Formats: sequence, C-alpha cells, structure tokens
Amino acid sequence: MADAKKKEESEALDPVYDLTNRTSRSIIAVIDTVVQRGGFRGEELTTIGQLRDQAVQLVQLCETNRADSADE
Repeated sequence: MADAKKKEESEALDPVYDLTNRTSRSIIAVIDTVVQRGGFRGEELTTIGQLRDQAVQLVQLCETNRADSADE
C-alpha cells in the first residue's frame, strides 16, 4: 500500500518537475544569450550567476527525480 501511495504522489508531482525542468533550462538559455550579447552590467553578474546556478541545480534535481522514477 505504501509503495502505491508513494508512486501516486510521485506521479502527481511529475507535471511540476517537468515544468520546473523546462523553465530552468529556459532561464539558463536566456542568461547565456544575454551574457554573450553583453546585456548585463558587471555588478549584476553575481546575482545573474547565482540565478543561473540555482536553475542548474533545479535541472539536476529534476533529472535525478526522472531517473529515480524510471527505476521504479
């Protein structure tokens, strides 16, 4: 029973993980593009870099969740 409930909860969160993954990848792409074009001032780069790092962490979390779900 517990396994079925856990699987049901995991499946309910799949859309959230999918949206998070796609959004984070888009954030990374936008940041990389704007940086290449020189769209940020130097003092903004720390904050932008932190945002990009957070997006990368979310992508990794989503990929780990997807791999764990596939193993079950």
